[in-house]
Amino acid sequence: MANTHHEDREPSGLAKFLASDTFKGLLPFIGLIIILVAMNYLTEGKIFQPKRVRLLLSQVYYPMIVATGVFFIMTLGSIDFTEGSTLGVASIVVSMLSFYSIPLAILGGILTGAAIGAINGFFHVKFKLQSFIVTICTMYLFRGVCAYLTTETAIPASAAIKALDSDNLKIAITVAVLVIAWFLFRFTRIGNDIKAVGSGETAARFSGVKTDKVKFLVFVAAGALTGLAAFVNVIKVGSITATAGNQLETQILISLVLGGLPITGGAKVRFSNIVVGTLMYTVLNNGLVMMGFESATQQLIKGIVFLIFVALTIDRKALKVIK
Repeated sequence: MANTHHEDREPSGLAKFLASDTFKGLLPFIGLIIILVAMNYLTEGKIFQPKRVRLLLSQVYYPMIVATGVFFIMTLGSIDFTEGSTLGVASIVVSMLSFYSIPLAILGGILTGAAIGAINGFFHVKFKLQSFIVTICTMYLFRGVCAYLTTETAIPASAAIKALDSDNLKIAITVAVLVIAWFLFRFTRIGNDIKAVGSGETAARFSGVKTDKVKFLVFVAAGALTGLAAFVNVIKVGSITATAGNQLETQILISLVLGGLPITGGAKVRFSNIVVGTLMYTVLNNGLVMMGFESATQQLIKGIVFLIFVALTIDRKALKVIK
């Protein structure tokens, strides 16, 4: 009889903590530490040698800028698959305009990205099409534009823009983007409206949020950030080929989910998802390369890690179809 009500006992304190939002919020940081320690051990410390760290950081800057824009889109509960093709087209514009003026090249890249974001936002909002459908279509469209423009040869950038390639400049741009985006997300109505739409679009509309306007502007802003990232990409690579930005959308999505961003968006997202996730992906990717794994094996391992983190961090109570 003593065990009659065994199943009715309340969970232990540890069980409650492991199921809490607090623990789920800590998971990405724990995951980052595990990956850092594991990669340090498996590469015998080589991954954190000064030269390697510099190489690793050079692969973080523009993906982190792009991820910042996608973070806002995913907070809405939407998704965007055009980052790679947007980066490719914007990088071509930046390279071409760099022969006339560096400020003009930067502006051209930002406006190109914003225009592509506006196209995505327009079809998503105006025609009530789900974001993943719209952005898959435009992904192929602008990947085709990028391939067409680079068919005969790679498009070079001017020597003046390549001379800007310095860690200090790339760090300054990345930090500026993160700080401004963090402020907007945490302390302004813009951030509150975005989280409200992600939590429930109908409720947000009844509370006075102009949901269509918010969604459209978020897609435009995300595109503009990808256009800025194109400038950072150009000063790094120097010339643009048809493969520019290839698979970037997959990298960004995986990075944000590894960082703990709920794919359903809403109020539970954390700005730290951007930084933690991008660092985690980059360290994991570089570690696997240094360990000598073939591309297929790398994809397999990253896929397993991705699935584990989705399973651990997804909010099943809020699960819904992506908008």
